[in-house]
Amino acid sequence: MAKIIHSMIRVIDLDKSLTFYKEALDLDIAKRLDFDGFSLVYLRNEENDMEIELTWNADTEEAYTHGTGYGHIAVAVDDLELEHKKLTDYGYQPAEIKEFIRDGQLLAKFFFVQDPDGYKIEFLLRHGHYQ
Repeated sequence: MAKIIHSMIRVIDLDKSLTFYKEALDLDIAKRLDFDGFSLVYLRNEENDMEIELTWNADTEEAYTHGTGYGHIAVAVDDLELEHKKLTDYGYQPAEIKEFIRDGQLLAKFFFVQDPDGYKIEFLLRHGHYQ
């Protein structure tokens, strides 16, 4: 059986991305590998076994395109309103909180925010399927 260990995204400003992922998701550097012309930085926190890998290429100045295939990263949190307020206070401009209801039952309560490179992150209330 395969185990998912990380998801990689390319970033333009590594320091700005590191600040965002620390403030927004409380992710710390688990491992950093610096090479000539690029760096790989693996982020995680105590809650996670899986990591986000930030790849920074020194010679890239234009924003990366996400194409039509990239969707989002999702995280589950205990207090959705508190996380929304925290991100708002940091100036990250999260979208409004929405509820997904089917047959009168709350399936999901969530909002989206974008990281400095435009990657979407979905914050879901820890509920039902989203634990």
